[in-house]
Amino acid sequence: MKKITGLLIAACVASTLAPLSVLAQEADNQAIWVNTNHVVWKDPYGLCWHSGSWTPAMATAECDPYLIKKADAPIPPIAQAEAPEPAPAPEKFETRKISLSADALFDFNKAQLRPQGKVLLDDLARGLSGVKYDTIEAIGHTDRIGSAAYNQKLSVQRANAVKSYLEGTGIAADRISASGKGETQPVTKAGDCKGPKSKKVIACLQPDRRVDVDVSGGKEVRVSSQ
Repeated sequence: MKKITGLLIAACVASTLAPLSVLAQEADNQAIWVNTNHVVWKDPYGLCWHSGSWTPAMATAECDPYLIKKADAPIPPIAQAEAPEPAPAPEKFETRKISLSADALFDFNKAQLRPQGKVLLDDLARGLSGVKYDTIEAIGHTDRIGSAAYNQKLSVQRANAVKSYLEGTGIAADRISASGKGETQPVTKAGDCKGPKSKKVIACLQPDRRVDVDVSGGKEVRVSSQ
């Protein structure tokens, strides 16, 4: 009877250990124990059974999530500070030359402003009110009739007359200068207006008689002249 009982106990133990032997055999081939259905074997706490050949390099997401290196999250691009808007370029000042006929400003061979000349200078002053400028220069010119010394003196007198009138319109005196070039910078060519002094020659030399107003500013000024 004892012999039979021993056989029964041995059979029970063998049947109980049979799955474990399978697990042990699987463990020899795998890093994690699985049952006959290849389901991962876990303890009551939900932890996987590792075989003796297991190493951290064999970690799996199911059993060793804490050892699995998380996929590197994409590194957000470094926010680049917006480039500051370029500073506006310094306003470029250009010289604008306004040529006013001396015959419209003055009587022939005179340096006193005519009423029509004052109207022209009033128009010029209004045009300059919208211009940023550094300086205004009135430059007088004459034709070649008469001596060079006389023409030089007349050109300066006419430039000063223009300067004084513009100051009277409100333009600061320290912004205006006056000079004369006499007959040295004619507009007509040397071969033009031939002959002695006459009405025809005087009319031909009209472009030489003028007062140029040079404005150093950023806006073109158009002033009609006659």
